[in-house]
Amino acid sequence: MPQLNFLTALYLVITTALWAGNAVAGRLLVGSVSPITLSAVRWGLAGVLLLPWSWRILRKDSPLWQNKARFLVLGLFGIGSYNALLYLALQTSSPINVTLIGASMPIWMLLIGAVFYQVRPNLLQVIGAVVSLLGVSIVLTRGDVTALVSMQLVKGDLLIMLATILWAAYSWMLTKPGKSPEKQWTWSDFLMAQIFVGFLWTLLFDGFEIASGNAYVHLSLKTGALILFMAIGPSLISYRLWGVGVSRAGPTVAAFFANLIPLFTALLSALLLGEPPRLFHALAFALIVVGIVASSTKREPQNRKSP
Repeated sequence: MPQLNFLTALYLVITTALWAGNAVAGRLLVGSVSPITLSAVRWGLAGVLLLPWSWRILRKDSPLWQNKARFLVLGLFGIGSYNALLYLALQTSSPINVTLIGASMPIWMLLIGAVFYQVRPNLLQVIGAVVSLLGVSIVLTRGDVTALVSMQLVKGDLLIMLATILWAAYSWMLTKPGKSPEKQWTWSDFLMAQIFVGFLWTLLFDGFEIASGNAYVHLSLKTGALILFMAIGPSLISYRLWGVGVSRAGPTVAAFFANLIPLFTALLSALLLGEPPRLFHALAFALIVVGIVASSTKREPQNRKSP
């Protein structure tokens, strides 16, 4: 059975803190680097940094190519589309809103697990997911839940919701390798396989941004430092720790840890962006915490490991 101990919890907390930093860094780079180009540069740099430890996985006789269909999907969901959608969302939505909407992840984890993997959630997990959804609704309506019937979503809110669904699917795929021998690979080989394929997807998307005339890069010391942080922390370190956390705790429990991202994002935004959280953000976060506690009371029945 998946187990959550102190070390696993620490890995997941570090991951969420770094991803909160990624959201804030992405907002700081608005106007300096176009969103899809930012994703391409970030993952290209991450791949170069990881290459000395994982170049063998790219050889012609590598098992990566024997499982290319799986990695085309993994790379698309986990790296290619998720990060591009995140940076696009940050063009019109704040880091706090983006990360709080991402707190709907446990709901999508439960739905995807039940529909595609026949993993039935327990009652407390369902209650926790509903409470978390209420918290997300408060963010979407800026504190007025009654406005749901007539609300007009910001484009960025919809984009991050789609990204969250894709990430939930990606996390479940980590626990279901099928015939792929990836559990026997080193962590660097497994991550490089995802980065390489995800980078190719990002280049494809970036081609559309370039063709439309919307691609741009304004280099500066600040821009370079933020991109380097993105390539190391929210990319190499976080993806490694997320894989370990999902393997040990299971995708659903790990997803509830992702709800800590709004707290870290709010703190960082207050310090760096001058965007202090408002009262409805605090209420939403309180509801999400209640959802975490309720949903983590019992272990999920899923019992597979990821690399």
